[in-house]
Parts: sequence; structure tokens; C-alpha cells
Amino acid sequence: MRYLTAVVIASAMVFSHASAEAADTTFDEMHQNGGLTTGSMTQNPQSHMFDGIELTEQQRQQMRDLMQQARHERPAINIQDIETMHDLVTADAFNEAAIRSQAEKMAQAQIEQQIIMSRVRNQMYHLLTPAQQATLQKNYELRINELRKLANLQQPSSLQAVSSTSSNQ
Repeated sequence: MRYLTAVVIASAMVFSHASAEAADTTFDEMHQNGGLTTGSMTQNPQSHMFDGIELTEQQRQQMRDLMQQARHERPAINIQDIETMHDLVTADAFNEAAIRSQAEKMAQAQIEQQIIMSRVRNQMYHLLTPAQQATLQKNYELRINELRKLANLQQPSSLQAVSSTSSNQ
């Protein structure tokens, strides 16, 4: 059980770090490189929001400015929170209440980060022309359908894993 908890917490910290890195990537880097890294769409579908949209130089500059502003608004990564969680996970006795409290504190920081980035994406969206917005909507629908297919493929395997685990016990 401790091992599972450690894995879950470690995964959460990695996801937290990846979200911070995604927020730190400039719009220009995302656009030029075709997005972040392969597979990141399933972790953060919004990171590819503007892929495939042809932008004017003025729009690019305005979006770079918005990302720069967001970088200054973003709270710093709280190393103390990560260290506290690590100490709780590796403690001799499992303290669910303390871990839950720490996890909620860290989740609240992620919520604040999501709000900042959503505000920036909304401002970016409103810089687009109606034709660009239509392209963005079309791209979104394609991506969401891909994610639905992935989710449907994963559901049966997760059910099989649960049933095979319970039958082995």
C-alpha cells in the first residue's frame, strides 16, 4: 500500500512539474515546434489549442506578450510542499489525514495555475479572426474525438485489470 501511495504521489508531482513546464513554454515555441512533446496532448489537451492556426506577426507578438505576462503572474513552485509530501510518504507510519491535507494544498495551487492559463488562452482566442476561430473549433473537435477513442480503448483494459487482480487474490 505504501508503495502504491508513493507511486501516486510521485506521479502527481511529475504532473505538477509538467504543468509548470507547459506554462513556461512560450506560445512561439509551441507554435514553431508543433506543440510540446509527443503524448502531451493526453496530459494537457489545451497545450495544442493553437496548433494549425496561421497567425499574423502582430497576433504572434500579442500572444508572446500574454504568455510573458502569465509567467510573471504564475506563483513559484513551492519546494517545501514537495518536500513535505515526500516526508509524509516516506514516514514510518502512514498518516492519511496529513497526506490528504497536503495533497489538497498542492491541488489548490494547480487550480490557481489552471485559472491563470485559462485566462491567457481566452485572451489569445479573442485575438483570432472569425475564420481562425472556426479552424480552432474544427481542430478541437478532431482532438476531442481522438481523446474519446483513446478513452474508450482504455476502459475495457482497466476493467480487465481490476477483474484479474481481484480474481488472483
